[in-house]
Amino acid sequence: MAPLVYDPDMTTPDHRSKAAIAAEVWRRIFDFIMCTHAQRGTVLRRFGLTPGDSKALMLLDADEGRTMHSLAEAWTCDASNATWMIDRLEQRGLVERRPVAGDRRVKKVVLTPLGVETKSALIQALYDPPPELLELPLADLKALRDAVQKLPAGADSPKPSAEANSNRT
Repeated sequence: MAPLVYDPDMTTPDHRSKAAIAAEVWRRIFDFIMCTHAQRGTVLRRFGLTPGDSKALMLLDADEGRTMHSLAEAWTCDASNATWMIDRLEQRGLVERRPVAGDRRVKKVVLTPLGVETKSALIQALYDPPPELLELPLADLKALRDAVQKLPAGADSPKPSAEANSNRT
């Protein structure tokens, strides 16, 4: 049996389990998202949207469309709630319902040209970094960027435009 050797580095927080470190990282990311809520709220108010409205816009496009059932599933809500959200966006001219070929009972929800324009402007505004992030040193920002680029993005996540990416270097 090998002799036990005291290693002072083993008592530092960096030698905690991967799960414990991941939990700390997630807590800090989550807390940062929560404490910057006011900035996102200001953006949504500027567009006259609720958080639910913005979630709906992010999930829709002008071509494919989504059925009310698939929207309710994606939002994990009742179909009547999805209908209410889409009704609000439709009244503002941001979405429209289109019939599905072969089944006149089903309609797909798509963005109108105004909806496409609004979604694009909303994404650009929401992607403006909060002041707290801009206060970090450039080296820390680059390290953070490199780390989060390894995380998967949701399939329905809006893709930043090339212009938005160029503004962030």
